[in-house]
Amino acid sequence: MKNTIDYSQKANWCCFPEITKDVDTFYIFATEYIMGSFAEGAPDYGSLDNEEMIQGMNLEYLLHATTYADSTNVFAPYYRQSGLKYAGEVYKRDGNLDAALIGMPYDDIIAALDYFFEHCNNGRPFIIAGHSQGSALVKLVLTRYLKEHPEYYKRMVAAYVIGYAVTKEDLEANPYLKFATGERDAGVIISWNTEGPKNVEVNAKTVVLMPNGISINPLNWKLDETYAPASMNLGSLVENEKTGEPEIGDVGADAQVNLARGSIVTNAKIAPMPKEDAKVAAQFFGPDGRHGEDYTYFYNNIKDNVAKRIATFHNLTIGQFTI
Repeated sequence: MKNTIDYSQKANWCCFPEITKDVDTFYIFATEYIMGSFAEGAPDYGSLDNEEMIQGMNLEYLLHATTYADSTNVFAPYYRQSGLKYAGEVYKRDGNLDAALIGMPYDDIIAALDYFFEHCNNGRPFIIAGHSQGSALVKLVLTRYLKEHPEYYKRMVAAYVIGYAVTKEDLEANPYLKFATGERDAGVIISWNTEGPKNVEVNAKTVVLMPNGISINPLNWKLDETYAPASMNLGSLVENEKTGEPEIGDVGADAQVNLARGSIVTNAKIAPMPKEDAKVAAQFFGPDGRHGEDYTYFYNNIKDNVAKRIATFHNLTIGQFTI
């Protein structure tokens, strides 16, 4: 028997909501076991009493997962994730994160999904979403777990695989998966990876971009290189300078697909980072990586998009989305 987390215990969920909406979201957190993973003798995977990881997940819920909260009931499990150091080692060796995720992280997420579908979802349509390592796990869920459970997959409104590459090869190997072609289609994958212009200038290598990766523009919802000015941005999530609390603001977050890199390029203002954090970020995401802002730059546009895709799903025959 696999040593997984007991998800019947509400303490093992960052968010376990009261049911007030007719659609659910299952959200998988990004890598939050970061700086601690570089300490001498640190384990490859974070335990559920890892303070850095749990605090990071709680903050990420506020900054990312709340984009789904207006339209859905958001479920977000804690799980034992790969540390950034180990994930980087696996990526350097394999070119993807799969070997760092198959095992403890994936097993925990599957245990959480089993509990979610058997005891919480009650047959409602659902969104599955994540960021970074969480989105890499969403990809594994799409290509493994939901392939094995078509009865669940047919109720999937959308999969937001933000901050990790979805490639043409992924879609060819799994022809039942469809990538979004606009802002309102349902039963589809939505994905992008954000970076600044300097990354393009130096052709920076990052751990979340892959050859033949696909990004959709989160402002104009196009797959081509049509530029979307910041005037199309409905509001970014920024930190209030006085209170430190998140609020909606304007950082000039425009967006343009770069087809060659499979990324979204933005000229948005970027907040300064502590020197050591910036060094680590550059190592993994390039000198002008905007990985941490994949959600916050486009916060209100994501909220708006979730509502539109749910409306489309409700107007379609659910059985259309089958494997």
